[in-house]
Amino acid sequence: MIKLHGATYDKRQLLRHIGDISQIAGIKRYQLIEGNESGVNGVDFRTGSGLNFTVLPDRGLDLSYAEYNGLPLCWRSGTGDVAPAYYEPQGFGWLRGFSGGLLTTCGMTHVGEPDENGSHGLHGRVSHIPAKNVWVDSRWEGNRYMLWAQGKVTETAALGENLCRTRRIWTELGAKNLHIEDIVENLGYHDTPHMYLFHINVGFPIVAERAELLAPTTQVIPRDEHAAVDVDNHARCEAPTADFRERVYYHEMEADADNHVYIALVNRKFDEGRGFGLYVKYHRTQFPRFVQWKMCSEGAYVIGLEPANCWVEGQEKEETRGTLEYIEPGGRRHYEAEIGVLTSNEEIANIENRIAAIKG
Repeated sequence: MIKLHGATYDKRQLLRHIGDISQIAGIKRYQLIEGNESGVNGVDFRTGSGLNFTVLPDRGLDLSYAEYNGLPLCWRSGTGDVAPAYYEPQGFGWLRGFSGGLLTTCGMTHVGEPDENGSHGLHGRVSHIPAKNVWVDSRWEGNRYMLWAQGKVTETAALGENLCRTRRIWTELGAKNLHIEDIVENLGYHDTPHMYLFHINVGFPIVAERAELLAPTTQVIPRDEHAAVDVDNHARCEAPTADFRERVYYHEMEADADNHVYIALVNRKFDEGRGFGLYVKYHRTQFPRFVQWKMCSEGAYVIGLEPANCWVEGQEKEETRGTLEYIEPGGRRHYEAEIGVLTSNEEIANIENRIAAIKG
């Protein structure tokens, strides 16, 4: 059954009220035409619940803008949705195309700091590679109306790596959440380093003074001395602060009986105490690491929720620690995540109780 606008319908009942499904939900494809965004293909999703979001096939099928009933869910930087031709792979050049957005994927062979020898820039290439075999569609499946975008991104070099990621982003009519499903395959003939991270960027008005992170954390490890100074306050947001320096924390997480981890960033004070937030659900077996990026600067006011298979210090340090993952020839890795909206303090309390139950 479909829950929509305070009522419940089956397919036949709903279609009697409208001329076409596009009246209440749908997908729209288009192309940006201005400046360094020119040529970037976009796909806008409307679920009918108030959840709207944008997928960019030319930027690795990442998630650009997202909102719920007109309220932004994610932080957006001033770069815009830069076309992949402007990608700067050396050093920290990745940041010149980092628009933030709901999801920027990092990897597939490198995540984190640039290598000292210059072989890998910040956070890898995958978010700047255009997708091929893009399939955007929707259909009825019984009483559920499904909407999706799918495509393949290949990170490859002659005489080098050959990794292919198939991504499917899907949601459905009436939903307040979306799903990301990735399969990364090694199409080459050598073991290939594999670092992978979902950079989920939550912004105002969820991120606000006294907003908080809810997570089944058993241990918090500061990345460096600067983060360690304020580790006891890692789960709380400050007001936008001049010259705030980023703080990165590594979390050890508990999971439920199905190996799912639930985390949420919530603002209980929003709208005179009504509450507003965002949650992420993922598989701990697929993403054994979790990184929190706390950035409470003026203009760069964002909390990153980042399931990963690695930390964010680069391939060289991961290899030195003996924790660098490889994909064998013909091997594949599967990743799934769900991102959803919390629209009231009652919903926030429900997920808080779920997290508390996981922690025992």
